[in-house]
Amino acid sequence: MSVRTPPAPPRTGTVPLVVVTGGKGGVGKSTLALNLAADLGARGQRVLLADLDFGLGNLDVMLGVEPSATIEDFVRGAVALDACLVDVAPGVRLLPSSSGTRAMAAANGSRRDALLEALGELSSDVDVVVADTAAGIGPDVLEFTAAADYALVVTSPEPTAQADAYGLLKAFDELARERGTTAPTPELLVNRCCDLSQARRVAAHLRAVAERFLGRRPALAGWLPETRDVPRSLSLRTTLAASAGPGLATDLVALLADRIDRIVQPRRVR
Repeated sequence: MSVRTPPAPPRTGTVPLVVVTGGKGGVGKSTLALNLAADLGARGQRVLLADLDFGLGNLDVMLGVEPSATIEDFVRGAVALDACLVDVAPGVRLLPSSSGTRAMAAANGSRRDALLEALGELSSDVDVVVADTAAGIGPDVLEFTAAADYALVVTSPEPTAQADAYGLLKAFDELARERGTTAPTPELLVNRCCDLSQARRVAAHLRAVAERFLGRRPALAGWLPETRDVPRSLSLRTTLAASAGPGLATDLVALLADRIDRIVQPRRVR
């Protein structure tokens, strides 16, 4: 007989939570979260970019900032959440995470709940939270995905990335069934594609498998091309828009931002 684990307490605030996650490391979820936040910020929204990879957070490194405090300091009770935030782009503040701390890498439900509650209390200062999780199917990843108003699973045409994306959908579905909840199905972002047709094929394959075995139909939210602009932006420690300017990749990020904004708009209370 399975033992049901209690769900995290519902978030008390009004800030929409967008979670970017992925089953496999290296598929580009952190890069997507960063550029998605930057696009939303550039259009006038107040965005909190939260690095929720507690063990190996790296958004601060990707942006070339050296924070004076991180989520680790917050959960230890050393500082308030506001003290951890760093301005990184127009309209965007970063909540950096720790890296290489074994205690932070271990699952901790109380820490998760405290952080979700604190994020929910930022409604007077933040319009949307864009959160980047760790890769895989650990408790933190699944719980943050379950708490999201909108969840996006990043994958690529690589067979192992597709297999791990399905594994994440399966683990998420098992958690929902264990709790007897009807959690919305995360959508898909297919990265490093040759073109839209390839993205559609990858999404169709994952959708067919998920529908057959899970009864879920994850939608294709968007795609991104294989491009040299991404490693260039990472080497410059900035965003795609800042390093490459207009182009296919930045246009596709903007389309995804439009989609997410329409979905989370009802959750936003100004």
